[in-house]
Amino acid sequence: MKYQKRIIDELVSAQLRSAGALLIRGPKGCGKTETARYHSRSEIAIDDSPYIETAMHSDPRLLLQGETPRLLDEWQEQPLLWNTVRHEVDNRKEKGQFILTGSANPEERVSLHSGAGRFGTIRMQTMSWFERGWSNGEVSLADIISGREIRSKIIEADVPEIARRLVIGGWPAHLGLDEKEAFLSMTNYFELLSEVDLSRVSGVRRDPVRIKRVLRSLSRNIANECPVSRIASDIQESNSSLANETVSNYLDALNRLMIEDDLDAWSPRIRSRARLRSACKRHFSDPSLALAALGLDSNALIKDLEYLGFLFESWALHDLRVYANALGGQLFYYRDSNGIETDVILEMRDNSWAAFEIKLGAGSADKGAASLLRLCEVIDTAYTGEPLALVVITGSGVAHRRNDGVYVIPLQTLKP
Repeated sequence: MKYQKRIIDELVSAQLRSAGALLIRGPKGCGKTETARYHSRSEIAIDDSPYIETAMHSDPRLLLQGETPRLLDEWQEQPLLWNTVRHEVDNRKEKGQFILTGSANPEERVSLHSGAGRFGTIRMQTMSWFERGWSNGEVSLADIISGREIRSKIIEADVPEIARRLVIGGWPAHLGLDEKEAFLSMTNYFELLSEVDLSRVSGVRRDPVRIKRVLRSLSRNIANECPVSRIASDIQESNSSLANETVSNYLDALNRLMIEDDLDAWSPRIRSRARLRSACKRHFSDPSLALAALGLDSNALIKDLEYLGFLFESWALHDLRVYANALGGQLFYYRDSNGIETDVILEMRDNSWAAFEIKLGAGSADKGAASLLRLCEVIDTAYTGEPLALVVITGSGVAHRRNDGVYVIPLQTLKP
């Protein structure tokens, strides 16, 4: 099968030119292995090779022999390999020697010790709408934050199609699948996650029923602040008591598997005395996981437009993560005690920033623009600088810049 090019490819190539080894992390099924293979000349599957244990006990360096870049797939199954690779990079003194991929973060006690200066690191997402061919790419995020003029064709409102795309998700394995086939695939993913993966990564047998309830609670609260206590309370309402500490342990395991991909709060200097929120907003690595957890297809989703709006927000955030990663930016959200809130803040390496509101309906662009302009009134721009751009992302309409300077951009037109 021909390799499906990814936005991350340029970043992988750049990292291999600048570091001795590259670590690509991401949830199972996001496409890490195929991307790494595309950039590698030899490989070994650490979780599926009969002589791994023998080599680890005799001489782990045997696993590093081969043409470079050499792929060590699912390296975290043998965490001690990290130090072996680190020493070999030091010995060879050459760039682009190894690519390590993993669908789970190792335990904290082996948390990438002394990798500075030797390893590059990339967090990989599932496919964006642009990569899936669901965005025509007429508008570039780079152009927006550079203040360039933008334009696009009119994107007609098609809520059923947006709902269908949310069910299918950005998984490479779903290319060519219809909604029913993709939904079945995600249902299987959800079952394996609950029955096997969480227990495996924890090293402790977890109750699959409780795992499913935690995932369903997260799904119901997607794109919202949701403390551990609320999840525990939500599950208790299902006639099952679960302690906060137990919920925290489950969430830690989900983070190790990179299933949860929460959005942290932005903490700029502000003019008012309002208190800034610090809790994260709950998101999955791919919003289709929420629909699989709740058993909702596109027909059910259309009947709940409010929840559809939250899922669309989560998907727009997902795509902004992919595009921001390519540009070297990080994402946050803003909310203060005065009720001023912004869905996404893009912060670049030089601390310059842009703000985004996400609205499923193009008719809500005015509301989104008003919210963004209100944000600018409370941010101390003498310290943060003026925003690079204020943007409302919508599910339809035409890309343009309003008279007040706010961009309105349909997600179906966006690319890095």
